[in-house]
Amino acid sequence: MSRLLTLILIGLLSLPAQARMDPASPEGLIMDTVDRVLTVVRQDKKIVSDTQRLNALVDAEILPHFDFTRMTQLAVGRPWRSASNEQKAALTVEFRSMLVRTYTRTFSDYTEPQVEFKSVRNLSESEATVLTSIRLPDGRLVEIGYEMRKTAFGWKAFDVVVEGISLVTSYRNSFGDEIQRNGIDGLIRSLAEKNQAALKPVSKVQNN
Repeated sequence: MSRLLTLILIGLLSLPAQARMDPASPEGLIMDTVDRVLTVVRQDKKIVSDTQRLNALVDAEILPHFDFTRMTQLAVGRPWRSASNEQKAALTVEFRSMLVRTYTRTFSDYTEPQVEFKSVRNLSESEATVLTSIRLPDGRLVEIGYEMRKTAFGWKAFDVVVEGISLVTSYRNSFGDEIQRNGIDGLIRSLAEKNQAALKPVSKVQNN
């Protein structure tokens, strides 16, 4: 899971600034986001070691372009239908928080590999897949697709597929297991506890 998320972040942050695209299009949205994020990172390289500022950067420049309600619905699967509106809202908040801290953690692995914009596959007037490939420092080529949907607020990503592995479906099994054991509220508690634990400073073990 951590490798998958690292590749997703690298793919989103290191697409080269190619010819200008319409920022209202799915591919243009990704390219415009990349441009702005890379400008910040390149001008202030120390930001990668500052968790608070990284959180702010990811929260401001990357996450607004994801449809977290749709992502959470896909990750939860069928039990989403029986969840109350309050439970759905809580699940979305905690899932979003989890991805913020996961994305931030992967910045330490950021090496800016070679990334190529491949194509856009228009599935309909309101859905498209933006296809890219990343050549990693070890020479491997990784294919990444951003599943996009046009909403009232513009194009939003609702899934990312790395080498055929979907981000949202990769969470579905673990979420489903938790729901079977402890219900929707149990999943909410589990995500909230993990998010809270991630905020606590790591204590150092002192030798006596």
